[in-house]
Amino acid sequence: MADIQLHSIAKRFGDVEVIPNLDLTMPHGKFTVLLGPSGCGKSTLLRMIAGLETPTEGEVRVGGRVVNDVPPADRGCALVFQNYALYPHKTVRHNLAFPLRMAKVPAAEQEQRVTEIAKVLELTPLLDRYPRQLSGGQRQRVAMGRAMIRRPEVFLYDEPLSNLDLELRVRLRLEIARTQRALGSTAVYVTHDQTEAMTLADQIVVLRKGRIEQVGAPLELYRRPANLFVAGFIGTPRINLFKVDASEPAGEGTRLKIGELSVFVPRRFTAPVATLGFRPEQVRLGSPSAGEVGFALADCETQAVEHLGDRAFCYLRSALGELVVLAPGAEDRLEGTLPLAVDAGALHFFDAQEQALH
Repeated sequence: MADIQLHSIAKRFGDVEVIPNLDLTMPHGKFTVLLGPSGCGKSTLLRMIAGLETPTEGEVRVGGRVVNDVPPADRGCALVFQNYALYPHKTVRHNLAFPLRMAKVPAAEQEQRVTEIAKVLELTPLLDRYPRQLSGGQRQRVAMGRAMIRRPEVFLYDEPLSNLDLELRVRLRLEIARTQRALGSTAVYVTHDQTEAMTLADQIVVLRKGRIEQVGAPLELYRRPANLFVAGFIGTPRINLFKVDASEPAGEGTRLKIGELSVFVPRRFTAPVATLGFRPEQVRLGSPSAGEVGFALADCETQAVEHLGDRAFCYLRSALGELVVLAPGAEDRLEGTLPLAVDAGALHFFDAQEQALH
């Protein structure tokens, strides 16, 4: 069992506190993504797991073993860097085989495993080339292959795809996911790209300023964000958010005042609503259907339209403020003023402390 546990982990650089105090479990055989903006501490956490940084306080456990004082090479972890970190004077073949040679694996087995991993990552025609003769994507595949060839219990990825073009990022993202599931290994992946997080992760850990904002499955974070930060960070385009000026009980529900607009919501809350939100795909252009619970926005003025083939993002100015809506791409009437129907079940509510009101 190669689960990873961080107990009361803290990290300070002099007087600067990067990780205040943090507890986190990354389950065996699962793909955990550390997600957050630049400077949130996600790479520092990964480096403490790898042994490249020492915690100021707390314990790092891999497979139940405390590894704070264990050298990086003896932790059973393979680290894939953002900058490839290949040996420039060695061919692809020798770069791939190097971890096995250091582990004194017999030469015949080295050759067999190099052949296998080269086939998986489509590196076979490149085995006798040097890193300087490879493209950025090819170098990253070699770096990934060098980690995979060790068959470690834990893979650690430090933004491995950020230097690649979009098409190659998609291909390698699928390859990383497929390989991790085939090996059944534990993976920890650092990124600021929420698309990578949503497509790869079994578990996402959203970080801000060294603190955990929410931990959960991708769709859980998307559908039930714990707070305003998570709601705004997960999802493309961003969730539409609007400041609520007044929130008062009204009959069996609550009436919200947003600018000049009054919105009735058939729900009661434990605290006043300070922010209301809905995602672009959770509302629709058109008038509300008969019996539909929610509210309508008439005369939404079209500002811009982004056509993406079978769908389009329509940017509107409404009585609520500026917002974006997902519409069918074949729609040819995305201009002028349009009505918008908002289902009450699609709404997200947050209190004055930016915490979700479920």
